[in-house]
Amino acid sequence: MSAEALRVALISDTHGLLRPEALAFLAGSDYIVHAGDIGDAAILAALARIAPVTAVRGNNDQAPWAAGLRDVERLVLADVAICVVHDRADYRPAPGDRVVVTGHSHVPRIDEDGGVLFVNPGSAGPRRFKLPVSVGQLVLGPDGVVPRLVTL
Repeated sequence: MSAEALRVALISDTHGLLRPEALAFLAGSDYIVHAGDIGDAAILAALARIAPVTAVRGNNDQAPWAAGLRDVERLVLADVAICVVHDRADYRPAPGDRVVVTGHSHVPRIDEDGGVLFVNPGSAGPRRFKLPVSVGQLVLGPDGVVPRLVTL
């Protein structure tokens, strides 16, 4: 990764559990995106000690601490327009969207549709069924947007 690249860590569906392996992966990130079902305000505080955080409310984030979270966030990092929404079914396209980060399904996945890159880092929280515990990353730099999924 070149010095000009921005490392954006992706995490979702922690459901109140921030694993040490996830923290180790997030260390050194320039930015963190949490795609909902956070489960506890302490998780956002821990993430913010690592790097700036953008987070959205998941369907399970109903406690008073989550009242300030929005359902959709849009941000631009390294000239890349990123939309964050918990459930891909709730995504509504906007002009310029290049990347959409989602969660909800607990299934890690990268795919492209109509020139928009969709990345679901899966679930970094409690294991659900036989799905992997995982996180993701976007490297934004001279090579464009390079997504990656990592099983913890």
